Amino acid sequence: MANTASSSDKTPSFEKTWGSSTSSGYCSEEEPDSEFEQYFTARTSFFPQTRKANVNDNVKQDEQIEWGKQELNTADYQQKVKEYNAQINSNLFMNMNKDGSYTGFIKVQFKLVRPVSVPPPKKGGHDARGKKASGVKRRTSFYLPKDASKHLHISSRTSAREVIEALLKKFTVVDNPGKFALFERSERHDQVYVRKVSDDEHPLRLRLCAGPNEKVLSFVLKENETGEVNWHAFSMPELKNFLRILQREEEEHVKQIVQRYALARTKMREALAGSTPG
Repeated sequence: MANTASSSDKTPSFEKTWGSSTSSGYCSEEEPDSEFEQYFTARTSFFPQTRKANVNDNVKQDEQIEWGKQELNTADYQQKVKEYNAQINSNLFMNMNKDGSYTGFIKVQFKLVRPVSVPPPKKGGHDARGKKASGVKRRTSFYLPKDASKHLHISSRTSAREVIEALLKKFTVVDNPGKFALFERSERHDQVYVRKVSDDEHPLRLRLCAGPNEKVLSFVLKENETGEVNWHAFSMPELKNFLRILQREEEEHVKQIVQRYALARTKMREALAGSTPG
């Protein structure tokens, strides 16, 4: 792969190198019985539940990392690139360019809860399941594999927003890039710190300043949570899929609650039958 970078900040150049394949369950309007992963999770508090250990218990949000504030000149970057390359045990090197920019790799982990949308197969073609396309205009909902990750070859001038767009383009995701955000994650003193990377920050610069250790810094693509869900931003197929998910979850939780109450009622009756009056 040629390691080239744009000489203009307005037109940053980046290349993509992908190290793994993605496959997941597809679901569309033509497949009403497809299996969906949970989107919303209802909880009951009548019966105490054993709490599972969760790394999120130790997650601190919006922790500013010091290396994002470092002011470096060209000589500093050259030295850091040299030190970075000396620490890695792979061929994912960084390379300096004559214009002072540099290129290298970042690894992005996917932690998406909701399905993403891909365009329908072309008329007369076949979709991902081998079925002939019907020609009806619709989008297909698609769950990316949990904890999937991709290596992306970018320039020091590539912004976080461009990284998100490149990742979505790879999977032909047609959702608005504004639905997603890039986060940096670090582990320090048995604590996990997470910070949302702003659209105009440069992930490769963060990677260089932090070094290659994934515990010191890693990148995660997640939904861009801004508070209330803007349902108007979703397409009709997406909204219908969400309604199916909600209905299935509701039915499952109602079933669980009925079973719990029935079990509690049975145990109470057994206790009453075995107790001695007085």
